[in-house]
Amino acid sequence: MSWSNNIILAFENHRLVVGGGMTLPKDRVPYSAIVDRPPLMLPDGARMIVWTIVNVEEWDIERAMPRAVLTPPMGQPLIPDLPNWAWHEYGMRVGFWRLLDCLKRFDIAVTLAINGSVCATYPRIASAALEAGWEFMGHGLNQRPMHHIEDELDIITQTIEAIRAFTGRAPRGWESPGLTETLDTIDHLATAGIEYVADWVLDDQPVDIATEKGPVLSIPYTVETNDITMIALQQHQSGEIFARTKAQFDQLYHESAEITRIMAISLHPYITGAPHRIGQLESFLSYLNDKPGVLMWTGEQILDWYRSQRS
Repeated sequence: MSWSNNIILAFENHRLVVGGGMTLPKDRVPYSAIVDRPPLMLPDGARMIVWTIVNVEEWDIERAMPRAVLTPPMGQPLIPDLPNWAWHEYGMRVGFWRLLDCLKRFDIAVTLAINGSVCATYPRIASAALEAGWEFMGHGLNQRPMHHIEDELDIITQTIEAIRAFTGRAPRGWESPGLTETLDTIDHLATAGIEYVADWVLDDQPVDIATEKGPVLSIPYTVETNDITMIALQQHQSGEIFARTKAQFDQLYHESAEITRIMAISLHPYITGAPHRIGQLESFLSYLNDKPGVLMWTGEQILDWYRSQRS
């Protein structure tokens, strides 16, 4: 997108009207205090939604690994990075199946954030998720930041088409690799027909993002109750998964007695799917079973509900 200087912005029915310059995130999402909004009513007297996302990615051995559990000798990055690639590959070969079994046993509605290339390179995983009835959400073509992609719209389109070819329908939602977006990504996503995103982690309720093609919905995702943050980045012990996720849920559940809340749980097969961590997820899901008024929904269920509330 190429614009001249002297930006002129107008927020008209959530459509961005641009006269030139850069569009910053705050220009797309007007400030709104959650305590000032009209109520959002859930069906059957429910008060809260828990959104469960499993992230399935392809890591390219010819590039630097997106995450590392083992730092290289003497601190110098090495390519190929076999140990960290293999750490992730364990999740695809073994960890995913632990997650699948756990989520099936608890009858959890799941959104699968999937790299488009996974449909071709790991079809066994994509087939199992499709058979389980999981919603497919675009997660880039492979695991590269959007900032490193020369033609964002082309990669977004390729991802959508790969998922459409495999599942028979285009994904409605999108989570960028590493939640990365340039200032133009959201406009490209809207152009490609994406209806909701998980990248804008800024609220406990859905928020409309203004784009040149009309609104795209931000559904509350998470960087805090995300196993990447807890384990790979902050390097907590495995028990942090249950402790932090329960603490987050307890507070939001308390607040949801007055204002409807959405909580996301973000899982990766190579992290929570490890033998010493899967029990943390099982313990939390068991805890949830005892809480009335909690809906376990996919992203597109949240999207349709919110649109019906605001129609």
